[in-house]
Amino acid sequence: MLEIVEKTLLTGIGAVALTQKKAEELVDDLKKRMNLSEDEGKNLLEKLRTASQENQKKLEDFAQDEVKKACERVGIVTQEEFNALQSKVKKLEKLLNSQEK
Repeated sequence: MLEIVEKTLLTGIGAVALTQKKAEELVDDLKKRMNLSEDEGKNLLEKLRTASQENQKKLEDFAQDEVKKACERVGIVTQEEFNALQSKVKKLEKLLNSQEK
């Protein structure tokens, strides 16, 4: 299941990278067709990059939330939860060992 989530996340990130390349091509095309200056083209590309980065961040946050939800549904514990339980078990073992002596 985690493989599917990982592949989905990587696909999304790949799509963002592909979108960035397409955005650059679009800006080059618009510069030619609309006689945009170099500065206007750069400004447009920067706006597209900013939007792309914001969308990538949103996608990563969404994917992370979905992975957490999926792990909770399946019953997978987090590393933090595991460490807390491990610590409790060690304390209980010490307590039991001290009472046996």
